[in-house]
Amino acid sequence: MTAGDWTDPNVDYLLLQILNGVQLGLLMFLLAAGLTLTFGIMDLVNLAHGSLYMMGAYFAWTLIGWTDSFLLGALLALPATFLLGLLLERLVMRRLYARDHLDHVLATFGLILFFNELVRALWGPAGKSIAVPRFLAHTVEILPGVLYPAYRFAIIVVGALVAALLAWLVARTRLGMLIRAGASDRRMIGALGVDIELLFALVFGLGAAFAGLAGLMAAPLSSVKIGMGDDILIVAFVVIVIGGIGSIKGAFVAAMVVGQIDIVGRAFLPDVLKAFLSASAASAAAPAISQVLVYLVMASVLVWRPTGLFGQRT
Repeated sequence: MTAGDWTDPNVDYLLLQILNGVQLGLLMFLLAAGLTLTFGIMDLVNLAHGSLYMMGAYFAWTLIGWTDSFLLGALLALPATFLLGLLLERLVMRRLYARDHLDHVLATFGLILFFNELVRALWGPAGKSIAVPRFLAHTVEILPGVLYPAYRFAIIVVGALVAALLAWLVARTRLGMLIRAGASDRRMIGALGVDIELLFALVFGLGAAFAGLAGLMAAPLSSVKIGMGDDILIVAFVVIVIGGIGSIKGAFVAAMVVGQIDIVGRAFLPDVLKAFLSASAASAAAPAISQVLVYLVMASVLVWRPTGLFGQRT
């Protein structure tokens, strides 16, 4: 293919939608990574993980306003979300580890309501907006003649770097060794003298920071509002089920697959459906069908491999 071929509008559009799928997939990976770690190591079903995504966005909105700098505000929001995760683990989650999954669901659903009302009390019911930073408010040339928003491209770069850093952390460091051991047999590493409470706190704090990072990066593309993490949390659970509970590699691969299905489906399904439906009906049906396709992929994976793509067989 020559450089001139990239000027074909159909090729350009396909490439842009693939990049949008990668960007969405990386955001979902950041959210799912912390979720799969807490689920895989702590055996904790944390429905409030989406609230940490929301809190990261609200922290960023506040700190960006205080510092008048997107970059500085975003950097400060990460330790703020990490500390919130540590506090939440110490006050609430630590009391749930010995309980069954139903108690986890009920308690963390209560935390969703708590955080929603906390945000309403501190920031008000109206949504907030975070502007795309000026230094990223332009387009970059991905290929000759193919332009892509610089902010979305920055999300891809940051998400890829964080994914690589997390892979290195899990595979090459002592903390990663303990995380992998904890995912396999947490009772055994406790018997070997590892401070389980400290390990769980660090893992939960890291998961909170990843969720906060996803929330603050997504905020300029939509809005900062109450309950913004609820819908994407459902997709994050789908990601970890497809990838395999406790598997960072699985979460990454599944997030990429789900991101492509969702974005490419929304982009191209309307044209396919117009052969059978009116234009308005096709546009309305495409997003729903894209979501159904995601769940069909999850069901297919579970039929073929009940532990997920990279989950450990029992």
